[in-house]
Amino acid sequence: MHTTIDSATEVVSGIRFPEGNRWHDGRLWYSDMHTGEVFSIDPAVVDPRSDVAPRLETTIDGQSSGLGWLSDGRLVVSAMNSRTIQAVGPDGTNAVFADLSSVESSLLNDLVVDEATGRTYVGAFGYDLYGGEEPRPGPLYVVDPDGSSRLAADGLVFPNSANVLPGTRTLVVSETWGGRLTAFDIEADGSLSGRREWAALPDGVTPDGSTVDAEGAIWVCSVDTGEFLRVVEGGEVTDRIDAPGLCAIDCALGGEDGRTLYLATADSYDPETTARTRAGRISAVRVTVPGP
Repeated sequence: MHTTIDSATEVVSGIRFPEGNRWHDGRLWYSDMHTGEVFSIDPAVVDPRSDVAPRLETTIDGQSSGLGWLSDGRLVVSAMNSRTIQAVGPDGTNAVFADLSSVESSLLNDLVVDEATGRTYVGAFGYDLYGGEEPRPGPLYVVDPDGSSRLAADGLVFPNSANVLPGTRTLVVSETWGGRLTAFDIEADGSLSGRREWAALPDGVTPDGSTVDAEGAIWVCSVDTGEFLRVVEGGEVTDRIDAPGLCAIDCALGGEDGRTLYLATADSYDPETTARTRAGRISAVRVTVPGP
């Protein structure tokens, strides 16, 4: 499949910078990073003629990014500026689940919860992106179910989204400015070993958000080149959705049969720009291979 986002169906618009797209409990969840708000919506009831709106689940102080669910069902959100992971209660209030501020000075990034163990893996920028600082490699942390954290890997070139491949103990991480997907073996204690290149991406591709399908292929978003790519181990691109002139930020597989791919885009990743334009949106296309 090679198509453009023009063929997609709009689900949500008026967002500043949609991140952390997840399908959970019959709803699409996402962060509006530049507002710190986290929303969910049932896309099945979205209709231009209705007044159905996304449901505000919580608001994070500062920027919000990755979303996940702990073994006890609590939603967790990476609170980028405070360098914490916040757990959200039934009433939408949030409290610190893990505090990485004493070990990490750069903004936290996306996260993934390993459903098999309840452990959370979260990356950090590694440098001050918004302040124009020279890029430096960044870390990946593992957070245990009790909220304690430790370094899992270092030297990653802007670690971003991550996925546990279905039926395996393999974690695959996007290195945004490295233009590659990097794999690790997940050990019994949550530590990572066997670091290796899972896929070198085409020239210019800057992998941001991603989602894995039932065949173990990864849909990855290229924020700089405005495209969504389905990649298999080794780097072959099997499918492509172009979003010319846009930042391709994140994606998630969901819907009733798992074959709807939700595509998050914006016109910029600069907070000052998105405050003016609010051009972010989430759209949907149908794909062949469902989510796991």
